[in-house]
Amino acid sequence: MCGICGEFAFGDRSANVGAVERMNACMTRRGPDGAGMVVRNHVALGHRRLKIIDLSEAAQQPMVDSDLGLSIAYNGAIYNYRELRSELQSKGYRFFSNGDTEVILKAYHAWGLGFVERLNGMFAFAIYERDSGKLIIGRDRVGIKPFYYSRTQNEFRFASSLPAVLKSGGVDTSIDPVALNYYLSFHAVVPAPYTIVKGVRKLPPATIAVVEPNGRMTEHNYWKLEYGTPGERAGWSEDDWKAATLDVLRRSVKRRLVADVPVGVLLSGGLDSSLIVGLLAEQGAAGLETFSIGFETVRDEKGDEFQYSDIIAKRFDTSHHKLFVDSTKALPALIECIGQMAEPMVSHDNVGFFMLSQEVAKFVKVVQSGQGADEIFGGYHWYPPMLESQNAVADYLRVFRDRDFEEYKQTVQSKWVEKDYSAELVQNHFNMPGATRPVDQTLRIDSLIMLVDDPVKRVDSNTMAASLEARVPFLDHEVLEFAATMPAELKIRDGGKYILAEAAREVIPHDVIDRPKGYFPMPSLKYLRGEFLDFAKSSLLNDAARERGLFQPDYVEKLLKDPEKHITPLQGSKLWQLSLLEHWLQTHI
Repeated sequence: MCGICGEFAFGDRSANVGAVERMNACMTRRGPDGAGMVVRNHVALGHRRLKIIDLSEAAQQPMVDSDLGLSIAYNGAIYNYRELRSELQSKGYRFFSNGDTEVILKAYHAWGLGFVERLNGMFAFAIYERDSGKLIIGRDRVGIKPFYYSRTQNEFRFASSLPAVLKSGGVDTSIDPVALNYYLSFHAVVPAPYTIVKGVRKLPPATIAVVEPNGRMTEHNYWKLEYGTPGERAGWSEDDWKAATLDVLRRSVKRRLVADVPVGVLLSGGLDSSLIVGLLAEQGAAGLETFSIGFETVRDEKGDEFQYSDIIAKRFDTSHHKLFVDSTKALPALIECIGQMAEPMVSHDNVGFFMLSQEVAKFVKVVQSGQGADEIFGGYHWYPPMLESQNAVADYLRVFRDRDFEEYKQTVQSKWVEKDYSAELVQNHFNMPGATRPVDQTLRIDSLIMLVDDPVKRVDSNTMAASLEARVPFLDHEVLEFAATMPAELKIRDGGKYILAEAAREVIPHDVIDRPKGYFPMPSLKYLRGEFLDFAKSSLLNDAARERGLFQPDYVEKLLKDPEKHITPLQGSKLWQLSLLEHWLQTHI
């Protein structure tokens, strides 16, 4: 797990080394164990290293293989790198390191662009071909690892975070009206290729692209998720599905133990993280380090789930760490968290993940986390009604969207209003081939769009701000492919995640499975009061906010007058959405 950056100058221009140095310095927290740069005329690659696999200097980056004429800057973890290495050795390739970075170089040389289909893991990379002068860039199937870039007629720049690209200088920082609509309407989800600023884009997940020396860029999507039960599984019983669910998750959890440092678990006390602990215990992971966080209660809304994480910690004899945070300590951490955010992210648990990650990093450098189970195995409340939906797009938007287009037009100033981009996004995605039932279309958009640019991005941003690598076994592409073949009825029965819960009964105590569904909350950011309300006011009512002119003053005044009244369908504060965005912009632009 690391930070990558670089510049590819077009034509006869030389790479701007200073720009790459600034990007690299911005990502120190992503990789405090080392820094490097390789410059080859019109190409400069930068890297920040967090040592996880092959701790020796032989695995330092950017890595250059002079015999193959290839250089790479890579971020991530390839869990099957040892198997690939053996296969490449049988082809005659010789290795000078023991990590996964060199495997990627050799695999690209051996199999060309299709090599990414052989990788199991999370990754973002840039490979420079010395002889052709091309730059090859790629991102993993579910977008666990980020890849931001700016592209002009003169150069292509990239980095692992949006603020790092901005640090390179000369980037168009004007607000993108498409992304603004997504952010305020689609639960702060801004899907690739968009970001909140016009001059920076994201490489979509499951994409490999070639950038030519003349600036031409071609993209290829190398993976798709198909929903529907294949014939060989059509006659499976419920027990068959339960057994297969445990099998695929056991393989996924085991893969994510591949490391040359200890691996811990973020244990919320919910089904998903508890199951990961149980499956790791099956693998013989003794003395496992587990970590939980909690906040005080606000308006009878409890801020911790310690009673459940304690059950799991005791059952599997983990070395458990509980971090309790009162709101007086949370605001300074929140400001620091926003300073480290790769993009504006509004979910209440951002600061919780940020503070938990800071604590966890004192003990381990790698953790497994339960993100993705709700989207993959049907855990959200809006899935069951989609079984009988007669108007899938409208039904989905009603329960998921924070604002419809009419309220959006009341929220932002008229110069930002173009069209209902969030509704258009949902319509286009539901129309794509590969999922015919409304419930499957809903599961797919949540798995491939919402998940990527909400929970996954949130986990990467906040853990990397603590120099911590997070691994997400529910997002193994084999797990996604398996779950997509499962009949939706088996996923969403009894409130959701039915088969996952039933399978988990073989591994973890039923007390954790049969509990009310929880959330990793920070109630103070839902019900803005005191210093949090003051923070929101100061972010929205200062000179910078007025000059930017994003929001309608009357709408802001309405929210400030009674912030607890204006809550989104997904139980978020509309005031917090606005103030978080404005504060992020004031911090980074």
